[in-house]
Amino acid sequence: MEDNSLEKKFSKFIVAVSIVIPVVVAILFGVKLKDFGFNVEPLSFLPPIYATTNGVTAIVLVWAVIAVKNGKLKLHERLMTFAIALSVAFLVMYVAYHMTSDSTKFGGEGIIRYVYFFILVTHILLSIAIIPLVLITYVRALAKRFDRHKKIAKITFPLWLYVAVTGVIVYLMISPYYVH
Repeated sequence: MEDNSLEKKFSKFIVAVSIVIPVVVAILFGVKLKDFGFNVEPLSFLPPIYATTNGVTAIVLVWAVIAVKNGKLKLHERLMTFAIALSVAFLVMYVAYHMTSDSTKFGGEGIIRYVYFFILVTHILLSIAIIPLVLITYVRALAKRFDRHKKIAKITFPLWLYVAVTGVIVYLMISPYYVH
């Protein structure tokens, strides 16, 4: 049984979360705990962990698509829920790192610099755009609006996969420049 009211019920929540998360992340990105008197060690161990989290998210997304194509709907549902949890964990670690550490400057030169910044900018912009897409896609599945779920999932999946994979690429490209 389809539940159109569930979609309507969550629509304001989706809009709010889609605005609040990028705004809060942008604000917290500029907040350094040491500036407020907190004697916090930089969480310099986090970048490889959250990069790995992005990589695992990419694997889980592909696995979830394979599951649904093979009719394993419960596995698909669990994997997608896990992918969302991984993305939330990434976000928490990313913000925590940037609240305790100075940003790392990319030291590459020449064409690689342009490649890095292209990947970084598209990663950031799509990571903002993916928030409402993931939430809408998920709610449509919960509402059993599978026709509409499938339609938006065809857009959500490749964009989310791009964000996850480019998160790993950005880390690999900037990791030689981390100060330890």
